Amino acid sequence: MDYNNAKKRVKELKSFYKNCMWFGIVAAIILTRNFFKFLETDIFHGSIILTIWAIILAVKAVRLFILDSEWENKIIEEELKKTKKPINF
Repeated sequence: MDYNNAKKRVKELKSFYKNCMWFGIVAAIILTRNFFKFLETDIFHGSIILTIWAIILAVKAVRLFILDSEWENKIIEEELKKTKKPINF
């Protein structure tokens, strides 16, 4: 990984961790408010915003940690190996 790719990845990781921190803060506020408002065991009542935000964070996490540039390079190399045809003389 060259310097530019590493710098880009660090920036993406920083953004992801910052989003996770804000998600935790907002989730704590919303869930605490809902708990005291409804005083029931169903504390997830009306938290569609948190659900959508969690899905977005999950997609970002998959893109950052699973489908990173190393994975992409590995797949490219595998595809190149598949397309190489032996030369028959």
